Amino acid sequence: MKERRKIVIGVDLDGVCADFYRRMREIAAEWFECSPGDLSEDVSYGLSEWGITDRNQYESLHRFAVTQRELFKTMPMIPGARKYLRMLSDEGYRIRIITHRLFIHYFHASAVQQTVDWLDSHGIPYWDLCFMKEKEQVGADIYVEDTPDNIVQLRGRGLFTICFANSTNRHIASPRAASWREVYEIIRESAPGAE
Repeated sequence: MKERRKIVIGVDLDGVCADFYRRMREIAAEWFECSPGDLSEDVSYGLSEWGITDRNQYESLHRFAVTQRELFKTMPMIPGARKYLRMLSDEGYRIRIITHRLFIHYFHASAVQQTVDWLDSHGIPYWDLCFMKEKEQVGADIYVEDTPDNIVQLRGRGLFTICFANSTNRHIASPRAASWREVYEIIRESAPGAE
């Protein structure tokens, strides 16, 4: 008897599994020589609330965060990520981590190593690890994503995409999840292939 193909869940890292904004706020406070309390927790994509005005400024901060403060290795895990990804994996879903962490040139090796170290140290189950911008090309059946443009693009291609809710994506419609428990419930109840 032919084994049924596993449903692939494409999972973003930053803002979905790893608390990017929390750790970046600590690093940005150091970068701007201020207190973390001086930087809003309610941010939009691009972090303009912290005084970042253009892509060059963002890239400078991001480069410092990754190369000098090991951003991708030191972010806290979003509560529930390990538990619910493990449950989904145990139930036969194939977890495919998809991240666009290689968007700034010349420190790819560091970004990749920090990513693998973070995934392993937090016990995140996954079968595949993809570093790419065009997330729809990884062939997942279900996506869990927080970046507004990515969600719009994935949904525009007819791909089932759960918006992992945060302050950057309040304007994005359902399906939305404010926690990993909610992600799990949406996948089990209404995602393609759910029983």
